[in-house]
Amino acid sequence: MEPEAAAAWERRLERAGDLGPVHPTLLRHLALPLLQRLEAGLGNGTAQRRPVLALNGPVGAGKTSLGRALERLAPLGGLRLMVVSIDDLYLPAEQRRQVLAGNPFGVSRVPPGSHDLPLLLAALKAWRAGGPLRLPGFDKTLAGGEGQRSGWREQPADALVIEGWLMGCRALGPQALEAGLQSGAGLEALTTEERQWLPFWDRHLAGYKDLWDACDGLWLLRPQRWSLPRRWRFQAEARQRRSGGGWLTADKLDGLVRATVRSLPPALYQDPLLRPQPSLELQGGVILDGRRRCRPLEAQLSSLASASSAIG
Repeated sequence: MEPEAAAAWERRLERAGDLGPVHPTLLRHLALPLLQRLEAGLGNGTAQRRPVLALNGPVGAGKTSLGRALERLAPLGGLRLMVVSIDDLYLPAEQRRQVLAGNPFGVSRVPPGSHDLPLLLAALKAWRAGGPLRLPGFDKTLAGGEGQRSGWREQPADALVIEGWLMGCRALGPQALEAGLQSGAGLEALTTEERQWLPFWDRHLAGYKDLWDACDGLWLLRPQRWSLPRRWRFQAEARQRRSGGGWLTADKLDGLVRATVRSLPPALYQDPLLRPQPSLELQGGVILDGRRRCRPLEAQLSSLASASSAIG
């Protein structure tokens, strides 16, 4: 960050008070640089359109808590920011069941194809034309933990952050996918059935290209190890159960977590995000350890780009 802008955001952070269960290092290494990026783009008068940033992070990484912190910090710098989860854009339950029928994880949401992309793109177009941002909500605690659409959120906003575990991931196409399968790198834990379904997920992922093209930058919450998301998600579910909210059985929860690391194996779909992407610039991010403490992504970029991912 530019020194003066960085100092200004540090002062705002000190004034912000309680920002919930977000580790201070995550605020300083990701939240503040992201907000400064938005402030600079909106403040120089050259923005061609209202900015949308994509935030990619695995299940359990704290994306929801980080989003709330961003929305509380942004107004201190004069920014009207809305943070939404791509999971808020799940298709209605019956459509999801049809799309995902027979999948190897036994899930009715999560993998590519379960999101209402036309609705999201239409909302972005109307908002960038000057209207308010109107998007649905999704309550994961309803329907016995399967989740369903719940109300709408409408508000004026100058900028938008969309977070989700597959944000920015690109379809490979049949030939590149086959080459990845032949290499076997990072795919050892997949069952035969899960491997057979990869072309199906890849075809559905191709439909997300228009959304990635509508985004102006990519930010990553990358786990140190791909076994961590499962631990984090089970911890979150335990907290939800203690609070009296709807919760999933262990087998259903395991299916949801596996769906995020096996429908799009990190070695094939997450690792490429560390390299230059067409029309979607990697602007920043962090590496999270088991306690969700973080260090800046930049220091690890070269080594991570050449390393193979292990699926936990």
